Amino acid sequence: MTQSGAAPGIQPSPDDLLVLLAVARLGRFSAAAAALGVNSTTASRRVAALEKAVGGRLLVRSPRGWELTELGRGALVVAEEIEKSMQQLATPMQTRTDGIGGLVRIAASDAFVARFAVPALARLQQAHPRLSIELISATQRVRQNRSGVDLEIVVGQPDVHRAIAGHLTDYRLGLYASRTYLDRYGAPRHLADLADHRLIFYIESSLQVDELDRAAKQLPEPATSLRSTSVFAHLEAAAEGAGVAILPAYLGDGRSELRRLLRTEFDYRISYWSVAREESLRSNAVRAVLAALRSEVADRAAELQGVPD
Repeated sequence: MTQSGAAPGIQPSPDDLLVLLAVARLGRFSAAAAALGVNSTTASRRVAALEKAVGGRLLVRSPRGWELTELGRGALVVAEEIEKSMQQLATPMQTRTDGIGGLVRIAASDAFVARFAVPALARLQQAHPRLSIELISATQRVRQNRSGVDLEIVVGQPDVHRAIAGHLTDYRLGLYASRTYLDRYGAPRHLADLADHRLIFYIESSLQVDELDRAAKQLPEPATSLRSTSVFAHLEAAAEGAGVAILPAYLGDGRSELRRLLRTEFDYRISYWSVAREESLRSNAVRAVLAALRSEVADRAAELQGVPD
């Protein structure tokens, strides 16, 4: 259906267009409503009113969340212009030039959030004080419906549809144990020796990242284990002498009480990827966030690869 079916005398509302913009970026009415400070019913009603005004469907539901129709993509261009104009109106003249403001939601693993995202985004917010950030820490595979967030940072190359994925950086996984643990139980000389040690890693039933699962499968079945959904629990457990942990090198190498083990036999290369909807990447704020993250990992490339033996 085209705009020729628009209801006579009904003009599209700028507020309704901004709701459409939020739904297009986040893929879900509830997430868009939360970002705009309204409830889901109100957001849905506003999009319905906009569809009546333009005379056609703007959004269709898919397994990946709400997607724009051809008519919706045309309306999105208008909505982006309204957003830009409103941001300029609400911003002092001296800070209008870049248009970087609003809320950006990011999902990433807790280690990436703590070590790379937080310092990068803190500096970005200092440069752009109108920018708000929400960080969701979770070690999980890419969201197939890609809803509720503007940008994801995932472990391993993702298989995505109607989204843009980009390689962010590689890093290394290694085996780490404390010196007190090694003094007590002895250092393994080969991977096969790990069968007699306690392994510290993720809970198998809750591990959703295939690359991390494949890394663990390279090791023999351990005698016992200590498992957690948090990589920082793995780090602290290893430091306390609880066993041998699989850790990102950028975490393990930073702890003086830990020693890296069997590097020639276990030096697992893995990667971080960014994933976002095309609509999200049209936002200046989202692009600025992604650029800041890329710059941060590039500046700290040596740390990501680990300290050489």
